[in-house]
Amino acid sequence: MVEYLKQHQKLIFSIVKKGVGSKVIELTKKDGAEGGTVLLGEGIGYAGHGSFFGIQYDTEREVVMSLIPKDNVASALQRLSRNLKLDKPYSGISFTLDVLNVVGAVHLLERQKPKTVKHSEPVDMSDEKPTQFNLIVSIVNKGKCDVIVDASRKAGAEGGTVMHGRGTGIHEKAKLFSIPIEPEKDIVLTLVPKDKTEEVMEKIVKDAELDQPGTGVAFILPVENTAGIHHNVEG
Repeated sequence: MVEYLKQHQKLIFSIVKKGVGSKVIELTKKDGAEGGTVLLGEGIGYAGHGSFFGIQYDTEREVVMSLIPKDNVASALQRLSRNLKLDKPYSGISFTLDVLNVVGAVHLLERQKPKTVKHSEPVDMSDEKPTQFNLIVSIVNKGKCDVIVDASRKAGAEGGTVMHGRGTGIHEKAKLFSIPIEPEKDIVLTLVPKDKTEEVMEKIVKDAELDQPGTGVAFILPVENTAGIHHNVEG
């Protein structure tokens, strides 16, 4: 039988400038994270629009994923915001996603109680904006990320973060979710206000032709909390 962590976890996504990922991991460890995974990506924006949620576009990014005990999320977001100056434009963003179960963290199974975190000052999450956003994840063939980003912009989103991946299969005709597996993929992360999510998703499906076989897949994840989002910031 698979043994899960009884302690409920949250996943913190942090999108920061290149070279800052290690600092994110260092900070989240103080709130119970055991480490983190850093992925390389790039910010994508548009001519005449200088930022994506306050982050200047067309530059290298690091995307950091960290598992945090749910009771420490507010503290972790505050710590990241304060130390990385996420309250200032172009510094980065962090947001949290729910996690149903965690396996593979064998070293944590013996410590089911959340870590007690001592704070030198009260936790003030004035920068935190709960439940106002969704995350749209689009996986398309390499070179199609611009179609996703442009479609998102037309529907009211502010940009996206692109990562590059690789499809794998047993043979050339292998498929995943009815999509022929190809060597390289673009993964586009688009943080969208909840009231614009449906409109953005419909535009992505239409412009990227995701309703056609072999073109890609997109799905929506609910975002719980955010820090570091700045709208309408001129570059």
